[in-house]
Amino acid sequence: MSATDTYLGLRAFVDELTRCGVRYACTSPGSRSTPLVLSLARDPQLQTSSHIDERCAAFFALGQAKQSGLPTVLTCTSGTAAANFTPAVFEAHEARVPLIVLTADRPPELRAIGAGQSIDQLKLYGSAAKWFFDVDDHPATPERMRWLRQLGCRAFWTAVEGRPGVVHLNFALREPLVLEEGLSQQEPGGGGRHGGRPWVARPRTMAAPWPALTAALKDRLARSQRPVLVAGRMERDAELPSAVARFAENAGIPLLADPLSGARRGPAAIAHYDAMLRDQPWASSHVPDLVLRCGDLPTSKPLRQWLRLVEEVGHVVLDPDAAWQDPGGSAGEMIAADPRLIFEALTSAEPRSNRSAWTSDWTVADRRASSAIAEVLSEHALNEPRVAAELGSWLPASSTLVVASSMPVRDVETFFPARADPPRVLSNRGANGIDGTVSTAFGVAAASSEPVVLLIGDVALAYDIGGLLAARRVGAPLVIVLLNNNGGGIFSFLPVSKEGDDFERHVATPHGLDFSHAAALYGCEFQRVETPERLRAGVRRALEVGGTTIVEVVSEREANVQLHQRVWETVGRSVSAV
Repeated sequence: MSATDTYLGLRAFVDELTRCGVRYACTSPGSRSTPLVLSLARDPQLQTSSHIDERCAAFFALGQAKQSGLPTVLTCTSGTAAANFTPAVFEAHEARVPLIVLTADRPPELRAIGAGQSIDQLKLYGSAAKWFFDVDDHPATPERMRWLRQLGCRAFWTAVEGRPGVVHLNFALREPLVLEEGLSQQEPGGGGRHGGRPWVARPRTMAAPWPALTAALKDRLARSQRPVLVAGRMERDAELPSAVARFAENAGIPLLADPLSGARRGPAAIAHYDAMLRDQPWASSHVPDLVLRCGDLPTSKPLRQWLRLVEEVGHVVLDPDAAWQDPGGSAGEMIAADPRLIFEALTSAEPRSNRSAWTSDWTVADRRASSAIAEVLSEHALNEPRVAAELGSWLPASSTLVVASSMPVRDVETFFPARADPPRVLSNRGANGIDGTVSTAFGVAAASSEPVVLLIGDVALAYDIGGLLAARRVGAPLVIVLLNNNGGGIFSFLPVSKEGDDFERHVATPHGLDFSHAAALYGCEFQRVETPERLRAGVRRALEVGGTTIVEVVSEREANVQLHQRVWETVGRSVSAV
């Protein structure tokens, strides 16, 4: 079969992806993937970025898809290149992020016989791929073109419908891999449908919540004296956070919202529940009789432990994908319904509630906790909790904050204030790994027209240091706030921290890196700040000038542990009087 057949087919396939809505593609260099790379790069409807490292490319694509809500196309050559996509594929699966992965492969006659750069790529990602298909090549007949256009539509709709996830198409490509002459504008069979329509359309339908379901939840709320609403990571529906906050305010329900939910806003929002629930007398005396939960389970360990105290019949989870988000086994009911539609229906049906004593307990305690935290943090130089609190206070509402897993995401949950107009907060909390964080943030920035800031620890930055190459190759502006405590700071909070030199060498893993050298190598600006005022000025200046800037805050691991413990003790004393 000629290269012309291959390129005609791939052009039709890529055209269908863009007709369905795909706007971004990521490529990595290689030989076998040449037809895929060139077909993506030459489609005028796609913004195609090039990445040397396949692992960085995959997390970059993940960030684009998280920010845009649309699948990014990701392609690479055969062999271990495809295996390097694996961490991001698993994160996308767990976090419900749509991706379309196109791996180039040897044709069947060159598999498992010692051909170079060849591994078993069939179902390479296992259960992490929502759908896999091995695509052989055939002559570009009208029937083949129609099938490839249908395949493009099926890949797109499979990635976005139901529980979003990863579609993996493995393309067997035979030599020659490049065209010897230009490709004809004519397509066998006549091309795509008129008017730019996709070959197969799948309009999304959103049914109104069942009247019986709404009535049952309304009745449970009416009988509840101590309800709470817990909101975790919710990235796909931009209108859901406001709907959650309005419902909580109208129903008089304390809203325990992780910043990743976007719902830490409005008068019902309880910003410092993580610190409050560390006080055992407070936690045990404020066990709710009804929990409504939407989004992923928040990161907070005290919150997760506290939820286990709730009788199972009083814990209701709303999840549009019917995902099983209940590691503590406390949920008594899981409802597969769109939470925004549920909350909007309940808000319109339910008169404003007055649960003054219960709600007042939470809001007064939250104000006391906020004052206690501010008092403790103000006594110290710039520190890790203060950085999270500062970013939550003054980042523009139009901006996006990408937060690394491990300690930064926990500090954001504990110290972010409630705001009427919070910035969007994103984090890779599907599989909770620190790999690919820099690349994810650059992907978010590439898909955004508004400012993007990354809050990251030193180990996570060192792990994905190659992701900084996107600063030059892609050019998306990004401000990186680096918390440098020379090691894995979160491990100092764990029992293993008492294991002396073995802990320090094998778990804390101090590195001694000077990140100003990394900034210079990758063409980034660098500054080190020591005060909250300098942090604010440094971030704002970096946002204004564009490009990539690393703003470093140096801290000490053991001092950070002691500071957190003092915060928790002070908060405990402040809420005990409520």
